Amino acid sequence: MARVSESRKAAAVNPLKMSQPLGACFAFMGLASCMPLMHGSQGCTSFGLVLLVRHFKEAIPLQTTAMNETTTILGGYDNIEKALLNIRRRARPRLIAICSTGLTETKGDDVEAFIRLAKDTHTELADTEVVYVSTPDYLGAFQDGWAKAVAMLMATLPDPSMSRAERRVTVLPGSHLSPGDIEELRELVEAFDLEPVFVPDVSGSLDGHIPDDWLGTTLGGATLEDLRSAGAAAHAIAIGEQMRPAVEALAARCGIPFTLFDRLTGLTATDELVRCLATVSRRPVPARIRRHRSQLVDAMLDAHFYFGNVKVALGAEPDLLWAAGSTLAEMGAEIAVAVTTTRSPLLARMPCAEVLIGDLEDLERSAQAAGCDLLITHSHGRQAAERLGRPLFRLGIPTFDRIGNAHVCHVGYRGTRRFVNEVGNLLIERIPHRGPADWPLPPLSAAAAGLPAVAHVSAVVKRARGTRDDVPADA
Repeated sequence: MARVSESRKAAAVNPLKMSQPLGACFAFMGLASCMPLMHGSQGCTSFGLVLLVRHFKEAIPLQTTAMNETTTILGGYDNIEKALLNIRRRARPRLIAICSTGLTETKGDDVEAFIRLAKDTHTELADTEVVYVSTPDYLGAFQDGWAKAVAMLMATLPDPSMSRAERRVTVLPGSHLSPGDIEELRELVEAFDLEPVFVPDVSGSLDGHIPDDWLGTTLGGATLEDLRSAGAAAHAIAIGEQMRPAVEALAARCGIPFTLFDRLTGLTATDELVRCLATVSRRPVPARIRRHRSQLVDAMLDAHFYFGNVKVALGAEPDLLWAAGSTLAEMGAEIAVAVTTTRSPLLARMPCAEVLIGDLEDLERSAQAAGCDLLITHSHGRQAAERLGRPLFRLGIPTFDRIGNAHVCHVGYRGTRRFVNEVGNLLIERIPHRGPADWPLPPLSAAAAGLPAVAHVSAVVKRARGTRDDVPADA
């Protein structure tokens, strides 16, 4: 059992966490024909927009109600009304998803009442679904905002009267899963002749594809029909402890059975998912899935030599911290430092002595004190790694100094194999390589041969001259 503590510094230095509204907007970007809308100042939206653009290298649809000093004091109804009408007229989304910020939460705007009044007043909004989630950015962190957004969707939109589809599975992924992770899980579910529906599905909107036509909204993802039929599946799967409220809300609304997996990175974790899919589908495990498992076992065997006795400093959101930390511990590494952003039941189960809710300064200082060999966090940890002279394995959002982030995959048998190989190769690079200076000649031998203590052999090897008459001497 790990001891969970919280940093008591007056201010965060090089923050690790991101805000709830950004997490909620990220969830809304996994919905098709959707326009996420932050109810707050322009600065709140601009910051989140830039962060996601730098990570995914894609255009991000994100709007704001542009609150200022006057509208904040008088109330934000006029701004919400104008935003809804402008978005409806220009982008024509099927869904407008609103999340609050610290500014409007402190003011106490009744956004749900504003939405009802706007829809009653303007009939042109009748064909547009409008949803709202409360996400003050002075509480919680990124994964909390995602969790609240999905829980709100599951508590309001699924139709409990729809009949069940025997081969359909509703999957609720956590914010720590990349588009590449979701694609891998889709293939895994489909291998059992099941039809997966992911809500949200960022693999459809943020997977880095070029659309046929320009759209002012999200480019793909879970449709409004997917949301309404989420409870009509034979089974629901939730990934990450953060998704417990969402899957429980879906079960309470539609009576659907569900299974929650706290992680899908690792051998035993993926085994549990495969066992669940085989039970739901009543199908044997396909041969190719068994081969993928065998390849992972072999990769773990090859790599464990390099993980043993390695001290790791890990900084991430709770569900990602749990998934990566548990897998590293299974490989033989020591989680010497664990820093996260918000509270979670998983923190006490971490395979380490202590988990600190803090920032990247805490991660850096603790890693230096513990003598860590490897740092794992997002791109804001690069300065700490440089100062400590330690390698950095980039994990999570934002990773703005690398490309291909949408296709990173660390779940399932193949994703875990990739994670093990990537970290293992980074550790191999830290192994010192021997050179001529490491094997000096004994002084007596060097003196007898008339050579320096360290002998260097030229890279150019001269060929011997020919001795036969028919061979030129310089051949």
